[in-house]
Amino acid sequence: MTDAPVRILLVDDQQLVRLGFRMVLEAEPDLAVVGEAGDGAEAVRLTSALKPDVVLMDVRMPVLDGIEATRRIVEADPAARIIILTTFDLDEYAFGGLRAGASGFLLKDARPEELTSAVRAVAAGDAAVSGRVTRAMLELFADHLPAAGSTARGGADPAAALTPREREILLAIGEGLSNGEIGARFYLTESTVKTHVGRVLSKLQLRDRVHAVIFAYENGLLER
Repeated sequence: MTDAPVRILLVDDQQLVRLGFRMVLEAEPDLAVVGEAGDGAEAVRLTSALKPDVVLMDVRMPVLDGIEATRRIVEADPAARIIILTTFDLDEYAFGGLRAGASGFLLKDARPEELTSAVRAVAAGDAAVSGRVTRAMLELFADHLPAAGSTARGGADPAAALTPREREILLAIGEGLSNGEIGARFYLTESTVKTHVGRVLSKLQLRDRVHAVIFAYENGLLER
């Protein structure tokens, strides 16, 4: 018995762009496009109706932009998985999409294998953007984030629920380290690191590694 394919909703106001993505995705046996939307409002409606595993979301669209659409979708269903599509690397709109609850961002001119890998990663509960890129995006907004050593919640330690080891793992995630790199640093197996990462995300109520990086920066836990 084979696993069901990953169900994808394409959201972009340009039909040719949607067609290009559809051709790439449907060439893969484990991926299936179940719907298309030409604006953010339609994306919200179709996400509710179709329950796709992954939404590929453009940001600049009529009626409702992709960031607000992402926010509404995630508010209605916190488990929704969204990849923001952007034209420029380190785009402020991509950052806004991550803040709104997306699980990653992808350049529109990404190679086919990058697109399919990102969709699979997000469908599996991971993030589709490296910690390095996320940190670079956060650098653009450094003036709006607290300095390292400060806290953003009235002086309370935002990571107080974590054990010392889990706190180390959080900071390593914030540095953009992979599970393998974290394991090498702390002499842990990758499976042990994965367990720690899961506990960190659960205790801090974070969606994925991208939001762990954002959390660490927003709460002044990392040097910029």
